[in-house]
Amino acid sequence: QVQLVESGGGTVQVGDSLRLSCVDAGRTFSMRAMGWFRQAPGKEREFLGAIRWTRTGVTYGNSAEGRFTISRDNANQTLYLEMTRLKPEDTAVYFCAAGNAIMSDPAKYEYWGQGTRVTVSS
Repeated sequence: QVQLVESGGGTVQVGDSLRLSCVDAGRTFSMRAMGWFRQAPGKEREFLGAIRWTRTGVTYGNSAEGRFTISRDNANQTLYLEMTRLKPEDTAVYFCAAGNAIMSDPAKYEYWGQGTRVTVSS
């Protein structure tokens, strides 16, 4: 069973960097595609990017804008989202998700973490 736990959120200043982590406490981390999404108040869940288990295939959503980097450590069953040059519009709850293939539609992912909140203050 996949159990995803995000961490690393908090309140930062404009221009800061932040790294979020997502640990899969289950046993199938290396067999799945892992994605990052975010959801701001009153908005739909937004695809940031996803990575295949091989670590060589990363697909980014438009919102990543070249400021976000996704990576994974299969040995430690951990997914990362490195965010740089943060802006107030990056304020949201950030989720990791596990699915069978890289997709931008959140409905296609089977498992979700509880989310970690990021607040960017100006």
